[in-house]
Amino acid sequence: MMDPLTHGLTGIALSYLPPKRQKTMLVMVVASLAPDFDYITRLWGVDVFLRYHRGITHGILAVFILPLLLGVICHQVFRKGLIYYSLIAFLGYSVHIMLDLTNQYPTRVLSPLDWGNYSMSLSFIIDPYTIGAIALALLLTVKKQPAKKRIMVSVVMLFIMILMIIRFQIKARAEDFLRERLDEYQYILCPLPNDFLRWWFVTRSGDTYRVGFVDLFSRTVSVLRVAKYDESVPEIKESKELRTIRNFLFFAQAPLPEIRKHNGKAQVLWRELTYSYIPGDHFVASVEFDKFGRAVKQEFRF
Repeated sequence: MMDPLTHGLTGIALSYLPPKRQKTMLVMVVASLAPDFDYITRLWGVDVFLRYHRGITHGILAVFILPLLLGVICHQVFRKGLIYYSLIAFLGYSVHIMLDLTNQYPTRVLSPLDWGNYSMSLSFIIDPYTIGAIALALLLTVKKQPAKKRIMVSVVMLFIMILMIIRFQIKARAEDFLRERLDEYQYILCPLPNDFLRWWFVTRSGDTYRVGFVDLFSRTVSVLRVAKYDESVPEIKESKELRTIRNFLFFAQAPLPEIRKHNGKAQVLWRELTYSYIPGDHFVASVEFDKFGRAVKQEFRF
């Protein structure tokens, strides 16, 4: 997910583009952050946030309805500017969605018409090049004339667009190279932090997953793990009926269950393999069962 700092700075930068009116920057920043108001779902648990983040507030209807609502509010406060404030709110809101679509964390951009997950997986969750370019533009335009600010912001937005196009082409080459080396049914490529030529991959054929790295620089494919998807263990089947796991599976692209048993107790771990290149237990849902087979604890860890 693009972080709030990136979206906030983007809102400030975008506010330099339209003709200045009262509170233009404030409205643009609010619009640029508005899709992430669904962070409130964390109050009901991390797993609930996992399921509903980048959902309805990132959907096609929200892109048109919420900026218009913000424009109406501004019109009531300032007594004018309904079209102006609606349009700049639409710009900030839609750029937020487009930036989110470039990274790995999925976005339900067609909700509520379609609840499918969409992602171009071109950049890591926090992209230093995007945030760095925007921050540099803001620093270089301090005390500059409005015309120069517009030029600088336009150049930065063009740079980000070109960067994503280049990454798209590199990813396509990486996938073609991977398909030449591994004959699988399903391929998922994920961006790595600050790396253009090396990608994390997850493939699946039947019930077999393969995960590893594809490196265009060294022209190598490294399979780090081969795992079988197996639901035959009763605890794994039962875990799928629990809220935390249901929410996890709604989000996951490549879920893999594991069972651990000790002293008659059992723990079921569900891993999202598309994030398993991150050290430690991240994007992992777990359920603990007591000696009588009852679920006594369930949690999700980012």
